[in-house]
Amino acid sequence: MHADLVIAGGGMVGATLARACLMAGLRVALVEARPPREDAGAGPYGLRVSAITPGVETVLRTLGVWEGVVARRACAYRRMEVWDALGGGRIRFDAVEVTEPRLGHIVENDVLVAALHERLEGCARFCPDTVREVEWRNRCVRVTLASGQTVDTALLVAADGARSQIRERAGIAFEHRPFHQHAVVGPMRMAHHHNACARQRFLPDGPLALLPLPGNWVSIVWTTTPEEAATLVDLPEAAFAARLEAASEGVLGAVETVGPRAAFPLVGGRAARYVRHRLALVGDAAHVVHPLAGQGVNLGILDAATLAECIAGRPDPGRLSALRRYERARRGDVEATLRLMEAFRHVFGSRLGPVARLRSLGLDWTDAVTPLKRRIARLAMDLDGERPRLARGLPLGARRA
Repeated sequence: MHADLVIAGGGMVGATLARACLMAGLRVALVEARPPREDAGAGPYGLRVSAITPGVETVLRTLGVWEGVVARRACAYRRMEVWDALGGGRIRFDAVEVTEPRLGHIVENDVLVAALHERLEGCARFCPDTVREVEWRNRCVRVTLASGQTVDTALLVAADGARSQIRERAGIAFEHRPFHQHAVVGPMRMAHHHNACARQRFLPDGPLALLPLPGNWVSIVWTTTPEEAATLVDLPEAAFAARLEAASEGVLGAVETVGPRAAFPLVGGRAARYVRHRLALVGDAAHVVHPLAGQGVNLGILDAATLAECIAGRPDPGRLSALRRYERARRGDVEATLRLMEAFRHVFGSRLGPVARLRSLGLDWTDAVTPLKRRIARLAMDLDGERPRLARGLPLGARRA
């Protein structure tokens, strides 16, 4: 079999890239180990959610995917409130201040994957399947799957996550940055409605986020030490509810229903390069950021939109010149986000009294300077700065014969 590109990994980023390239007239093969959840958006809330920015929402709208997301389940949030447990500083964002209808949406990862996969008509999908062997040739890459199927392709894309096997096979170095923290996640039903507000409280061991879901439900992302995370997961429901109410200062009242919980380690890192001969890395295969600002999936989807733009309309999508254009377009934005998240993590992770007072003063001061706060919000919403065509609602060019 022949394809213009083979994408290893059919999660949110890989499936976005597949949809974008299909719309550009490219022949796409997608390899994914796990099929999408059939009851996504209809069954119980998933453990993992993402905060989708308006800019990334535009990408998904342009690809004809967003309708499938909201038809399943999503929750818009119009406000955000962040406060510091030690210093007491606080900052509030409101969509009204940036003249937008919302700051973003909280979407279950399973919902987004299901909505993307239903729009992959014309894609050669190998699922469940994995890449077994990769043979690099001058004019193509020969990909052999665990099922025995062989695909010759002009471009292989690694969208297979932070532990990317494709990246390792290509010999691309990856700088791992362990954070020595775990995140406890899961859906919780609260006594009070969240009123479309995403909340985050910075605790001494890490931030606690309460992300709005439909009704009185929220999805928590509670960052803490590995030992504390294990304790929180194993606590009886009543004891966990009491701990969560205390950690959130009871901002949404009592925890009425404790959903399933899980903990996972937090790591960061970056690949030494995003591309090489007939290979491109996207999403977590290229870079992993701390989840405290919820930027990981947005960065990955913008990777996919940019790569699709760089190879659309080209007879040979694996040409290194096109791939280097993608790397140049994305590396600066990603590196800036990585550095900013690292700075936030160190500043808000400090227990020193002077640091706590200074960061709280910074939060309060920024909250009072409306133009600065508006600028920060629009950048975080992917509405300003350099953006790919899909994030501006513009279609990609079709492939030339």
